[in-house]
Amino acid sequence: MPMYLDRHEIKGASAEDVAQAHMRDLEIQDKHGVRYLSYWFDPNEGAAFCFVDAPSSDAALAVHRESHGLIPAKIIPVDPRSVTEFLGSIHEPAPGEAWVQSAFRTILFTDIEDSTKQSVALGDARYVGHLRGHDEMVRQALGGLGGTEVKHTGDGIMGSFASASSAVECAIAIQRKFIAYIEEHPDFPLRVRVGLSAGEPVTEHDDLFGAAVALAARVCDSAEAGQILVSSAVRELCLGKGFIFSERSRKRLKGFEGSVRLYEARWQE
Repeated sequence: MPMYLDRHEIKGASAEDVAQAHMRDLEIQDKHGVRYLSYWFDPNEGAAFCFVDAPSSDAALAVHRESHGLIPAKIIPVDPRSVTEFLGSIHEPAPGEAWVQSAFRTILFTDIEDSTKQSVALGDARYVGHLRGHDEMVRQALGGLGGTEVKHTGDGIMGSFASASSAVECAIAIQRKFIAYIEEHPDFPLRVRVGLSAGEPVTEHDDLFGAAVALAARVCDSAEAGQILVSSAVRELCLGKGFIFSERSRKRLKGFEGSVRLYEARWQE
């Protein structure tokens, strides 16, 4: 499929504005047979660039027109090697150097309640069996909603999403799966907390790093079993998507200055 690069002139836009526009592109791109691969934003120049697989430039423009109405000033066909001719210099790794890139993601963490206590009470063999049940349920939810498993954390899983709304849907699906699991295993009330944040983590060696990841982990730590907590960025990206969020009290989270506003995603009817 042809590849295109476009340039938007958006003076006064913020990084969050551009991220939200990109999210809206991702939500409808399949309808037009288009795949937005990445984007770049230069706040100093007020310019954004989108890199896209599309059957035609008209199809790529149709996604922008329908999702947010921001039509690019220029769109050109490219192959990956020619991107630098249009965008300017992009760092490429030297031989033996790891490739590092950044793109907007929503990060999800799960964490099993009282995992150490339960392991001691049940014994390692029984506990590992229930841990596998957790892994299977979380992975099913991730796979069903376009998420990617980044890594296993020992008593939880870290996932990544291009769409904030899909990440919240996944968190809700996870909690509902655990309710069903508890009904089937009343002797072992396996419950999890879920935390989400959004931002531009750094990707290296198939892992994610950065403030967005750290914040999602801290948000998860702040949740109670059976609860889904999200950062303000996730809530704002999900406005108009039909989710119900309740504001929690501001919290001081380790490693972050000041207090952070958190929201609970309501999932129980």
